[in-house]
Amino acid sequence: MLIRQMFSRGTALSIVIFASMGLGLSAVPQAYAQDGPPDPSRQFTSKTGAIVNEALQFINASQYQAALGKLSESLAIPELTPYEKSVIYQMQGQAYYELNQIAPAVTSFENSISSGGLLPNESENLRVNIAQLLIADGQYARGAQMLEDWNRRGGQLKTNHVEMLTQAWVQSDNFSRALPWAERWFNEASPKERRHFDLLNYLYNTTNQPGKQADIVRQMINRWPEDKTLWDAWASMLANGGREDEAFEVNKMLYLGGALNTEADLLKVVQYYSFYDMPFQAAEILQREMNAGRINESPDKLVQLSDLYRQAREYKRAIPILERAASSAGTGKLFAQLGEALYNEGQCAKAEDAFTNAINRGYEADKAWMLIGTCRYEDSQKEERLTCDGTTTESRRDSEKNKKRRKAIEAFSNVPRGSKESRNSTRWVSFIRAETKAVEDRCIFEAGVERDLCEIKIKQAYDAEVFKGAFELDDPNCLQYKAAYDAVYRVRVNEDG
Repeated sequence: MLIRQMFSRGTALSIVIFASMGLGLSAVPQAYAQDGPPDPSRQFTSKTGAIVNEALQFINASQYQAALGKLSESLAIPELTPYEKSVIYQMQGQAYYELNQIAPAVTSFENSISSGGLLPNESENLRVNIAQLLIADGQYARGAQMLEDWNRRGGQLKTNHVEMLTQAWVQSDNFSRALPWAERWFNEASPKERRHFDLLNYLYNTTNQPGKQADIVRQMINRWPEDKTLWDAWASMLANGGREDEAFEVNKMLYLGGALNTEADLLKVVQYYSFYDMPFQAAEILQREMNAGRINESPDKLVQLSDLYRQAREYKRAIPILERAASSAGTGKLFAQLGEALYNEGQCAKAEDAFTNAINRGYEADKAWMLIGTCRYEDSQKEERLTCDGTTTESRRDSEKNKKRRKAIEAFSNVPRGSKESRNSTRWVSFIRAETKAVEDRCIFEAGVERDLCEIKIKQAYDAEVFKGAFELDDPNCLQYKAAYDAVYRVRVNEDG
């Protein structure tokens, strides 16, 4: 971007003074050069001319302090003409300038103008010099304003004036005033150099004009395609302008071209791939750069890598990475994350070990026990569904499904009372118990229905015995209920018989 430049004393000297003032270097002029006969009002008297000429000789000999003494002597002469005053003050201003005393130099030049002895064009030229001296002295806004005023009065700006105006407003932090001059400086430059582009890029950015800035950066990339900072700026502008797709393409191109080397740049590429639903590619880049040592392999990065592989359904690659992260950092949070990953993969035993490690390291017990309980319950659901046929209450109670249900209840019961998960754990316990009871209730109901049907069949067999000459029960399964039936109903028949 723009590096602010202070104007050197040599630069100011090149624009000041005698060349634009009409003063000779060897003797005081007796009249301002003009067509026609000399103007008596623009001549020195012999007395004044002699003293001023001595001052000029001191100036030519670089004896500026001595020149100032003579000039002060001349200014003390009574009845100086306006022209004499204007020339003396100009010479005084030059002497002060050569002694690097800018403030009194400016004052002297202003006195020269106010003396009334200068022609209009001479006054205007001197105002330009004053403006440039003010800028060289660090009075940027005042000098720039004076130069602009001169331009509005018809003064013709040269390229160096435009550059000076641009830099002066930049130095005074008035970027909106600097921008029009910078654009003119840029347009008039031939050939255009990097500094011209850099200045406009800086000003468009500072004045929040992304469209114009983008246009300049595009031109710069075409000229200096090897400059990575330009590509970074371009991608940033695209992203800030809501053109994320294009920003991603720029970053992808830079990465594939080997232009991205810092960890921050590489992680940005990983984030872009992840954001655009390419988790596998993001994971591969992250792992490759960690292996190469260009991205630091920290527990956080390992967790990120594991998450990316899980998003890509590469579970076998995800869990070992998370195990490394948990072992490396040894924090309860990471063991809990490992437990969740194992839980999501249905590896309940390993998940339970991870959650136990998390609890032992201070992780919130309520969350851990809830996930252990949930994992145990879901594991129980993988067992074969319980049926009433051919089973007893005892066999169902001792089934693998109900054993795992009881373990789930045990886990949910370990959730601390009063914790945030306490109410949910209670609901889980109630739900699992109700589910178990529903099976038993169904079996009791089904057994009752079966018994009632068999009692009807047994009665029908007894009723048909008189015709068949023997007791014949069509459903052998009903024989298990015959003794109970006889104990209730046949005893009464026998007693009545």
